[in-house]
Amino acid sequence: MSHSTTDVSRYEQRGLILDFAGVLTASALAIHQAWCVPEGLAPGAWCATLNDHSEGRRLYAALEIGEIGQAEWNEGTAALLGEHVDPVNLMGRAWSDVPPACRMVALARAARAAGHRLALASNSFGLDPFNPYEHVGIWDLFDVHVVSELEGLAKPDPAIYRLALERIGLPAERRVFVDDHEVNLPPAAELGTTTVHVTDEDRAVAELEALLGVTAVLTI
Repeated sequence: MSHSTTDVSRYEQRGLILDFAGVLTASALAIHQAWCVPEGLAPGAWCATLNDHSEGRRLYAALEIGEIGQAEWNEGTAALLGEHVDPVNLMGRAWSDVPPACRMVALARAARAAGHRLALASNSFGLDPFNPYEHVGIWDLFDVHVVSELEGLAKPDPAIYRLALERIGLPAERRVFVDDHEVNLPPAAELGTTTVHVTDEDRAVAELEALLGVTAVLTI
């Protein structure tokens, strides 16, 4: 993968604030459905347990803000999925086959090379034993890291946006926030930040290329 940039002398430095899962990774839904089958689960079990089960939601919310660690989450969630489910590295097993969003990563690299400042603003799903940011290889791409587990705050809490914006150190009109969950966009917009809702990687990359004055190019 490579990236190219255009001449950014015409463009002011911007702060590009990126979500992780669903923005810098591909959508995990189909991969999680496929992963469930060899684990002896119904294809929808992972999403149902995390999103629809009251204890599953509680555990995930606690993980996001660092009230529990990933190992404890693995134990609790494995029990909800079924007594036959191995808790060891449960999160890592579920996420290890989710690929990066290659065009979005190339866009981020092009933006960084062009002199824009980059921030990661991510609701965490744990850092140990499985670190998703290192697994995808994007951690060192960012000037600023705002990870909910480390901050004790999670999107869409306005406080985590203020923290990211303070750390990136650029005025409101020069910041761009990118997320795949629509509910996470209004708090950033209310702080004067341009928002991009990722529903399709190619469309989002094209929008960001226009905003930042860069071009991301993938080569094999």
